[in-house]
Amino acid sequence: MADTTLPAAPAVAGQPRLILRLEGAALFAAALYAYWLTGTSWWLFVILFLAPDLSFMAYLANPRAGALTYNAVHATIGPIVLTVYGIAFGPAILIALAMIWAAHVGFDRMLGYGLKYPTAFADTHLGRIGKQEPA
Repeated sequence: MADTTLPAAPAVAGQPRLILRLEGAALFAAALYAYWLTGTSWWLFVILFLAPDLSFMAYLANPRAGALTYNAVHATIGPIVLTVYGIAFGPAILIALAMIWAAHVGFDRMLGYGLKYPTAFADTHLGRIGKQEPA
């Protein structure tokens, strides 16, 4: 009978993992500060902070679609592009939205939630998340 188990998803460990999590904390702090500079209501921040997690809904289709969608929304490229667009073409609210988005991404990384592998929801580039099964 063929082995149908998937190989363990690779994950960064040790000092590089710590640095990536500290980098997430720095992104979170910088985005909070930049958001404060926009002068936009903190209520908007509170309401939209978890909005990127709606990308979890793609997991209802399958793990591959879920990982692709989650990663697209939880990569720093999106908030960077939105910030540049907001600076170049305005309106200023786009910069505020980009800072909320960047803060969310940084917060997730700081807590150890990495980009997903299509093997399983819990498999991330920063290691497996959630309750670990005993070996």
